[in-house]
Amino acid sequence: MNMPQRLLAPAPGWIVDTDVVVVGSGIAGLTTALRIAAGGLRVMVVTKDVLAAGSTRWAQGGIAAALGDDDTADEHLSDTLIAGVGLCDEAAVRVLVDEGPTAVRELIELGTRFDRAGDGRLSLTREGGHHKDRIAHAGGDATGAEIERALVAAVLAAARIEVIEHALVLDLSPTSTGGVGAVTLHVMGEGQLDGVGAVRARAIVLATGGIGQVYAATTNPPVSTGDGVAAALRAGAVVRDLEFVQFHPTVLWLGGSAAGQQPLVSEAVRGEGAVLRDDSGVAFMQGQHELADLAPRDVVAKAILRRMRKTGAEHVWLDARQFGAEKWRVRFPTILATLTSLGIDPVNQLIPVAPACHYASGGIATDLRGRTSVTGLYACGEAACTGVHGANRLASNSLLEGLVFGRRIADDVLAEIRADSPLPELGIDLRNKAVVSSAIRAQVQGEMSADAGVMRDAAGLARAGTALRKLSAQRGSDPGTESWEATNLLTVASALVTAAARRTETRGAHWREDHPDRDDENWRGHLDVRLGPDGSMVADYSPIAQPDQTAPNRTAPNQTAPNRTALNQTTSARHPTSAKAE
Repeated sequence: MNMPQRLLAPAPGWIVDTDVVVVGSGIAGLTTALRIAAGGLRVMVVTKDVLAAGSTRWAQGGIAAALGDDDTADEHLSDTLIAGVGLCDEAAVRVLVDEGPTAVRELIELGTRFDRAGDGRLSLTREGGHHKDRIAHAGGDATGAEIERALVAAVLAAARIEVIEHALVLDLSPTSTGGVGAVTLHVMGEGQLDGVGAVRARAIVLATGGIGQVYAATTNPPVSTGDGVAAALRAGAVVRDLEFVQFHPTVLWLGGSAAGQQPLVSEAVRGEGAVLRDDSGVAFMQGQHELADLAPRDVVAKAILRRMRKTGAEHVWLDARQFGAEKWRVRFPTILATLTSLGIDPVNQLIPVAPACHYASGGIATDLRGRTSVTGLYACGEAACTGVHGANRLASNSLLEGLVFGRRIADDVLAEIRADSPLPELGIDLRNKAVVSSAIRAQVQGEMSADAGVMRDAAGLARAGTALRKLSAQRGSDPGTESWEATNLLTVASALVTAAARRTETRGAHWREDHPDRDDENWRGHLDVRLGPDGSMVADYSPIAQPDQTAPNRTAPNQTAPNRTALNQTTSARHPTSAKAE
């Protein structure tokens, strides 16, 4: 399997300079940009669609933080570690839960209007895996849209932030001394800049969101084609824990042939008392877990699929009829409107649901300051693997992660970069460049859904690997948005399958039918995938040495970030055996 080391594209027809370029306009990217700009540096925000169209706006449930009088950071930490099934970086989780409440309050000060109870306090609810009501929400079930509104308004009012919309990130350009110093991108026929160009900067932050479009059906928006993760791999960065793709248990079932972005029925609906039932009306989550319908997502998704297998049904049902019309109207207006538009009356009818691809718990490996293994490159949000989520993300920790680690990246950048320091000198890029045919996109999605989805085994993953290798040979000669996205999807899919085939156990969001048990003796650790010099995917295993501790390339919250060269080198040094996908 030989992936391109950079995308075939025209030479940049223009170049602009800035201090920091942030790729992505969700909560992670915009939080980072605002804080850096407030510190006095110039920021260029690059986004694939319009500024407000990132994944954040699709978030329904809310943002988790220990904001209630009866809640503590320690309890939030405990719930997160349990959901992560032994693979969370406890130091990263401690950062998340300790800094989270302050970060959320700053979001409120920025202008985010969260829902309030009658006494004026934040209205907090509960979702799967949480033992306390700690989910702050806005507009009932429009939390992401409200957060995005407030952040976009602040960005548009900021003095030192420029925005390039309709821009697809292509690659990261190397400097003459190592690391990266520019991002090449294609502006898709909008605004003053057009065609392929480059933004040179002292630091590059990838906040490009998820990889959901690698599957045929997902809750992710169409822009989530793994562009940032693929570009980071081509630049030499390490991708960690990519096999842990979370499938949301309650995605609206629109038929077996439904593809593309599917409507989500928020976990908050179950948090308010909705119950999962099978065709016979049995509430089958009772007895499956102490939290029943509010068990962690991997537990619920597996229980649903087992019930579907047992009964032969194509979906299960979500029963929220006890809410009544008023609660649906006030608490879940967005979901209500979606269901009604599709002919479903949740006030009086059951809602058909089934698991679908939702969230990548893994991503570009970073330390606790968002630094990757490549000098000059940071990552945050769903594109990153900070160590917070482990093998399975706790509900509503995603928005909080983007918020907290975006702030930490900004603080690191402001401590390291001076506005009057010279811009990096770019080197000559001799990496192999190519694209695959745009026609393979649907084949990649179909193969990943069939053999590398919720339920996996060696035979299926071998089929997926063989299919992806064959598709990688179908080179394209006409570079453009379709072939660039297809190449990125194939690159990310290849990395995911490489890791999933290597991990012979069931843990969190990774379910191996041929290895149904959790294996802490052999698999309590991380799989780091990188792109080899020949374009192959190489996976290295790094065991976790002590309970709830991380591999040596992580840092405690107040320590200096590791040397990136050392981070890259220690992977193979720690683990002499590595798997290579040819």
